[in-house]
Amino acid sequence: MGMQLWRNLSDSKDIEENIKTSAKENLCLYELKQHKPWFNRECLCFLDERKQAKMQQLQDPGENNVDNLNNVRCEDSRHFRNRKKENLKAKIDELETNSTLKNIREYYRGINNFKKVYLPRTNIQDEKGDLVRDSHSILARRRNHFS
Repeated sequence: MGMQLWRNLSDSKDIEENIKTSAKENLCLYELKQHKPWFNRECLCFLDERKQAKMQQLQDPGENNVDNLNNVRCEDSRHFRNRKKENLKAKIDELETNSTLKNIREYYRGINNFKKVYLPRTNIQDEKGDLVRDSHSILARRRNHFS
């Protein structure tokens, strides 16, 4: 039966898709969540272009290739920055519409998502090199450090 399945599939994309779907079903594989919703296929093309420019610069470290790499990096950074701004504006517009439509639950969920963007971690080590995690030990360590 397996040989008939392979013979019936003529296109390599069909084979690839069948392997992926069977792996997902049988091995419980899943796709990773995308943590950057602003990152799309266009950004992926920019990233590939940057990698190619970097490879050219590594193979031939001439001044022309270095300038090309710097220009590509500037364009990519500008594009990524603009995509992030557009995504942020869309989130803010969504919050505004939830506020005007009196959709309070979604409004506060959006606000909480903004608040949880950055959570600082304190990785303070004591004299032994162990991580200090509780607040009293952290304060004592800081007191000793600054006195």
